[in-house]
Amino acid sequence: MTNTTDAVREGLRSGLRRRHMTMIAIGGAVGAGLFVGSGSVIRTAGPAAVLSYAVAGVLVLCVLRALGEMVVAGSVGAERPAAGSIAEYARMSLGPFAGFTVGWLYWYLYVVLVGAEAVAGAAILKSWIDLPSWLLAAALLVTMTAVNLISVRSFGEFEFWFASIKVAAIVVFLILGVSYVLGLWPHGHGGFGNLTAHGGPMPHGISGVFSAIVVVMFAFGGTEIVTLAAAESDEPARAVARATSNVLWRVGVFYVASIFLVVTILPWDDAKVLTSPFVSALGQIGVPAAGTIMEVVILTAVLSVLNSAIYVSSRMLYVLTRDGDAPTGLVKLTRRGVPARAVLLGTVAAWCAVLASAVSPDRVFSFLVNSIGVILAFCYLAIMFSHWRFRARMRRENPAALTYRLWGYPYVNWLVIAVLLVVMGSMLTKPDLRPQLLASIVSLAVVAAIYPLRVRFGRTPPVRAASEIES
Repeated sequence: MTNTTDAVREGLRSGLRRRHMTMIAIGGAVGAGLFVGSGSVIRTAGPAAVLSYAVAGVLVLCVLRALGEMVVAGSVGAERPAAGSIAEYARMSLGPFAGFTVGWLYWYLYVVLVGAEAVAGAAILKSWIDLPSWLLAAALLVTMTAVNLISVRSFGEFEFWFASIKVAAIVVFLILGVSYVLGLWPHGHGGFGNLTAHGGPMPHGISGVFSAIVVVMFAFGGTEIVTLAAAESDEPARAVARATSNVLWRVGVFYVASIFLVVTILPWDDAKVLTSPFVSALGQIGVPAAGTIMEVVILTAVLSVLNSAIYVSSRMLYVLTRDGDAPTGLVKLTRRGVPARAVLLGTVAAWCAVLASAVSPDRVFSFLVNSIGVILAFCYLAIMFSHWRFRARMRRENPAALTYRLWGYPYVNWLVIAVLLVVMGSMLTKPDLRPQLLASIVSLAVVAAIYPLRVRFGRTPPVRAASEIES
């Protein structure tokens, strides 16, 4: 391994090619939540779930566009943009407290997600392999940790193929679904009757649509990963601009179109929709072994999220270390530019979640999962506030760097912030969502309470400001 000084000077290496970045962006938009969690959205909103996904997609698009603007501007006059962009731009725009808090919250989010996805993957494997769940979860953790320890290109290659499988599955589902709905499938009844039957297209009114947005918005978590990966790509500015610009069509094709087909093929209030909407839709079409096929696809989606979560948690911890918010030793890189200690620490922390799932699934593990439920919303708020300050400063200091912009500044910033606050406020009124909000607020309070200790005993981080990205 290189020493700490060399690691800081050399930084992360570029190893992600254009095809990796493209599929990381697409894969980040398609998680296991689409294949499984969409059932609860449909049950809440009925056929109007399509509208819930569309509205939430536009909100996430605005957030990513704002983040993309900062990353693209940050690459002007620099070899690569800042790694861990969410925390870095919060630090630049809002100060060290914001950078510390957002960085550690984001790290915690993905560490718990690593454990949760390992448990989810083990549950799928359990139906095929007669071994203890904890052992299967351990095998998944060890495998994906090894992938991330090899090199960033290894991570990108695995994510490329995982994402390719997910995309191929959705494309096949869309082809089969359209054929069935249009009456082109053998023995298929087709038609659009399910959209208006069973209470109409909006059986629970507009409140059902907005209630579903709460769940849908967090299903898009992971779309921002491409902006973090930009620090290790060959064409960071172009990759980020292309990826964030294409979010709208990805949401439209993968989420809106596929959910539209589900609620067209099946009655929205069918019990099978809640448990496994895509499996039930394929079964209705008449696809043989639909359950087994979707289990393979869902396992692929879980492994994709597990792979990405290990990557994201390690890079965020690397950034926190570099900025003086974590122990210095964690910044060390291997010869291939991998922050191996940061990878391993995140994996060890994820083991705690796996252990909790076995020892205390209803209390400790349930709290851990709930405690990350709204953290992404906190990060989205930080992005929109950071962008508001960032754009104002760049207009004064280096307007030429603003080649890729969020539309409607600053009105879109305030609109997105208002919607996020309304969404979180509405969670307080819903018994099934209230624990997520309260547990996430506890996580935020804990991280904020630690910051005075970091100020008192930590080392002074380097000063980072928007002026660093002047050309």
